[in-house]
Amino acid sequence: MSVLVGKKAPDFSVPAVSGTGELLDKLTLSEALDGKYGLVFFYPLDFTFVCPSELIALDRQMEAFQERNVEVISVSIDSHYTHFAWRCTPVNEGGIGPVRYNMAADMNHEIARAYGVESEGGMAFRGAFIIDKEGIVRSQIVNDLPLGRNIQEIIRLIDALQFTEEHGEVCPVNWQKGDKGMDATPEGVASYLSEEGENL
Repeated sequence: MSVLVGKKAPDFSVPAVSGTGELLDKLTLSEALDGKYGLVFFYPLDFTFVCPSELIALDRQMEAFQERNVEVISVSIDSHYTHFAWRCTPVNEGGIGPVRYNMAADMNHEIARAYGVESEGGMAFRGAFIIDKEGIVRSQIVNDLPLGRNIQEIIRLIDALQFTEEHGEVCPVNWQKGDKGMDATPEGVASYLSEEGENL
């Protein structure tokens, strides 16, 4: 599995379903981001088990992503038609309902391979890639198939990225939005630990 942190996010153009439910012949990552932050969110398959819980939770945080100028794109190896059918299936019947982010169809597995998340069975592992406004991957989280992700942790990492960009400070352990950062110097470490060391 490759580590993409610090590298340009692999671009892609594939069929998709838009966040408004439109079938798209082509969704291009670089065009969808266009100066925004990005979250590329891989999952194994439509109409499965852990996946709907993650995708519904992702949708329920869309306002938080929008406030942070983050374009969310989910990716699996299903077709855009299958995405559309799952999106049209009510939640209480095992569907995900009308989620508000783009759903990319990686039918040739090219995106999963480019991001290094294709499993031996051909499905994507549960990968989440945070991309900055320059198109650089700044965080990647990859879980095995049975292990669902924490959407709040992804939002926390986006907050940390945006904090470091704005303030030039780094984010120490367990940092949350509103917490103090740390100067990336020996003096900064000493100052932070003298104030916060007992709370770590």
